[in-house]
Amino acid sequence: MGFTSFEGLRNGMAGRVAGRSVVAWVLTSALAAGCGVAELPSEEQGPELRTQEQALIDDNGLSLNGLSLNGLSLNGLSLNGLSLNGLSTTDFSTWFNGDPANNARLMRYMIRCAVPAGETRTFTNPSTGTVYSWPGVLGLAPNWAGGAPATVVEQQVISACLGAHANNYGLNVSISVLGRDSSGSAIPFSAEELSMFSRKESCFFGNVFTNEGLFAGNDRNSLAADESTPRPCGLKGFGAQSNPACEQVKRIGQCEQYCTLDAGGTYYTHCTVNGVQYKPLTTRLRPQDVNRCGDGVCQQGESCGFGITADSCLLDCGSCVL
Repeated sequence: MGFTSFEGLRNGMAGRVAGRSVVAWVLTSALAAGCGVAELPSEEQGPELRTQEQALIDDNGLSLNGLSLNGLSLNGLSLNGLSLNGLSTTDFSTWFNGDPANNARLMRYMIRCAVPAGETRTFTNPSTGTVYSWPGVLGLAPNWAGGAPATVVEQQVISACLGAHANNYGLNVSISVLGRDSSGSAIPFSAEELSMFSRKESCFFGNVFTNEGLFAGNDRNSLAADESTPRPCGLKGFGAQSNPACEQVKRIGQCEQYCTLDAGGTYYTHCTVNGVQYKPLTTRLRPQDVNRCGDGVCQQGESCGFGITADSCLLDCGSCVL
């Protein structure tokens, strides 16, 4: 199975839903089957203990606020990879200490996406002595994880993974993440995972290493007028443009207009935009994580008003009149 997410970095079974809110996704200079969710340890704690079946479920919450697409060439990771050599360079330390709290969260997600389950990457901050330990989960970029420069395909897959885990609302929402790693191997999944996460959501792709940006589209369905989700970078209403809460991700409309499905029709294998072919990741939601106007609860993604649509939901959010 496969899940990943970013907000509370909560995990479940095999590795593809990631969690906890990343207050700011600052990509500056150098830069998945099962059930159940358990809180991840903090960055300063030791590696998370997981079984093979615990690698595929997480929650999302990575914020794109403050995103800077300046490539990944100056922090030591571009040439030295996610190895001791990469994490021990002066360039990496300088970058990290520019915003330790947010960069620690970003590294948690990058390691989670790139490094296989059962491995960790540890960094001792020379300025503070704080030890950070980040567990791997998906293993999407084995060469980069092993210390080699990231290939273009690895750059694309990691970018797609970061996009899939983006949630500028900072909310913890379980998702299923499907697709292929940089070597072309499919992220494992089960019928149980597909059944639990039955609502198709989005495709994510791009390359933040080269300033090409991030793209997202709807996977074969759209939100109805009375529906909303707490993932502003994911599923949208038909024809809708980028959510104001996720302007850093460019909407492409429907995924099938730009992307090709695998033989089983489960996930997309490649997407082409502006003449460039990318390796995407495909996400799915649980039905209970799609909100409807009229359920009596004003949820993130809904707005007050006098109507019965998500952006004007009188029953849940009131009339906006003070």
